Amino acid sequence: MTDRWEAAAEAQIRTAQARGEFDNLPGMGKPLPGRNTPYDESWWIKSFLEREALPTDLLLPTPLQLRRRIERIPDEVRDLPTEQAVRAYVGDLNAQVLAWLRNPTGPRVVVRPANADEAVRQWRAARDRSRAETGPAPQPPRSRRGWWRPWGRRA
Repeated sequence: MTDRWEAAAEAQIRTAQARGEFDNLPGMGKPLPGRNTPYDESWWIKSFLEREALPTDLLLPTPLQLRRRIERIPDEVRDLPTEQAVRAYVGDLNAQVLAWLRNPTGPRVVVRPANADEAVRQWRAARDRSRAETGPAPQPPRSRRGWWRPWGRRA
């Protein structure tokens, strides 16, 4: 049975070659990528992450991912508009940390919840620094519409 299947597949390949369906394919005449490099067991994972433009942090175990996210809090909250949004972000991250602490998986790594007050303090400091660098925000021009002079009113 397998011999007939292989023969049928080979026949289809030969007819496709005769029709020219394999001519002018992308990469034709170019060497195979990674041909002269040493063998790497996780080559397919690395190529998948590169092809899909995914961060390599996804390969880390959960506690290390959480620690990385806690370390990156100042960068993540820098563009948030309000203190309440910063506290909500830190609260969501702390909920994930507590969920992991209740049912730990992966290596035994110390992970502590983030301090929301410290995150807000750093957020304010970064915001004040950026305002000092750029100067005060320009005020919109005052319009005369809606401006009223009680003494200039006609009766």
